[in-house]
Amino acid sequence: MSQNLIQLNLSDTDYGEIDAALTTLEQALSGLIDMDASERRGLAKMGDKSEAFCRQTLRVMAQNPSIVPASVQLADAQQDLAQLDALRQRSARLRQLLGRCEDTELALGSDVMSTALEGYALLKVLGKGSGLEALRQGIGARFARQGGAGEREVPSLG
Repeated sequence: MSQNLIQLNLSDTDYGEIDAALTTLEQALSGLIDMDASERRGLAKMGDKSEAFCRQTLRVMAQNPSIVPASVQLADAQQDLAQLDALRQRSARLRQLLGRCEDTELALGSDVMSTALEGYALLKVLGKGSGLEALRQGIGARFARQGGAGEREVPSLG
């Protein structure tokens, strides 16, 4: 029995609109940075527990400006915190959308693989007398053992 987890019917127009929206996002978010692993490792990180500490400390500093020397960039830190809050909301939505895209890619690929395996099994059974054996063997090379003799069995659908 054929598998059909999803039937996605986005048109070329839909993909064009998606591409335009992605371009808009890329342009609007051009100020985002990209760090390599060594840069990330060297940074002080604000985790869940330290975030409360940071928020409270910035609040106390703002309420007591006389104790804050000019060399401490409190306004910049407050702006960073506001941007962090705003960006997190959008990042969460993007992660959720990306997760749905990844699940959909997985389902589409699984549907294709399921049908291809069914077709291969049909070629294996019915192709011998119809001149399709050479084609089946060519397709089946994907399942050939490396360095061994013969051909592995194609995975079953069950």
